Amino acid sequence: MIIMALDHVRGYFHHDAFLYSPTDLKQTSGFLFFARFITHYCAPVFVFLAGISAYLYGTKKSKKELAWYLFTRGLWLVFVELFIIALGRSFNPSYPYFNLQVIWAIGISMIVLSAMIYMSRRLILLTGILLITTHNLLDTVHVPGNFFWSLLHEPADFVLGHFSIFVQYPLIPWIGIIAIGYYFGSLYTSVYDPDKRRAILFFLGVGTIGLFILLRSVNFYGDAAHWSIQKNAVFSLLSFLNVTKYPPSLLYILVTLGPAMIFLALVEKPLNVFTEKLAVFGRVPFFYYVIHIYLIHLFAMIGAFISGYVWSDMILADRVNRVPELKGYGFNLSTVYFVWIGLVLLLYPCCKWFDSYKRTHQSTQRWLSYL
Repeated sequence: MIIMALDHVRGYFHHDAFLYSPTDLKQTSGFLFFARFITHYCAPVFVFLAGISAYLYGTKKSKKELAWYLFTRGLWLVFVELFIIALGRSFNPSYPYFNLQVIWAIGISMIVLSAMIYMSRRLILLTGILLITTHNLLDTVHVPGNFFWSLLHEPADFVLGHFSIFVQYPLIPWIGIIAIGYYFGSLYTSVYDPDKRRAILFFLGVGTIGLFILLRSVNFYGDAAHWSIQKNAVFSLLSFLNVTKYPPSLLYILVTLGPAMIFLALVEKPLNVFTEKLAVFGRVPFFYYVIHIYLIHLFAMIGAFISGYVWSDMILADRVNRVPELKGYGFNLSTVYFVWIGLVLLLYPCCKWFDSYKRTHQSTQRWLSYL
């Protein structure tokens, strides 16, 4: 959750975000590339853990109750993406554009999972693996102007009357990730041996990274963007790691979920003073996500005003880096990190309050399970 905020702050504050992608090897620097790359871990881990959480929730409910919860929560998340988060990104109540991103993808994936849970666990795992490993076979298939195809596999912009819609998170691989997360949920039941769980996660993580290195080394399969030797060893490494997120390629998923599994295995230990504070953010991820979008945009409005722009320039009719009135706006990378740290520190007491409220009232206020 904390790392994710860095990329969102960068999008609204970094001068170069308005000029080029941080993964464009012709223009980026090593520091900027890795400021973006480390945030690659966020979305797939969120979706994977959402699958685990769905399984654990289902251990206390009937299949019918779990299916209804996943279906209704998925619908709620789609609504949140379209009307609450979209407003936070634009501050424009006329809703001129919609960006279908991670909350949308989690919502639709939950709706699909609400039906998949009636399959056997092994079939759910097999389906998830097939969706993840085979969707890159579709990379050469292009259907321009087809909204349904874009929802499934190919990011694209669409204009529907007054509204602009950008499908940034095509669904096929995200459904696969939540499916395998659901399968792995059984590792986290109270009766499962913790040592065995850690060993499984660690060796699966190592194997996943090994498969990534093997496939990436030979440019055989798994990502339409091949790597190549660059001007020096550092940029050759950047090229090797420069995998495709939209939609998440097989190699992207391997290089993010592999280290994530190892991380899960290594950090499973009692919380200390520092990690207890970090855990506060993880216990209220939805609350954190929505609030941080609004705060970043508010800070950016203040930043634009300080920089000599009109504050209303930050009331957007398009994605922030495509607004002509903001040409030339932005700050250096050090300022981005400063704003990011300030944002996280400001959010901590808010999240701590909501975490306390949620834990105190969740048994009597069922709507809190949707937040």
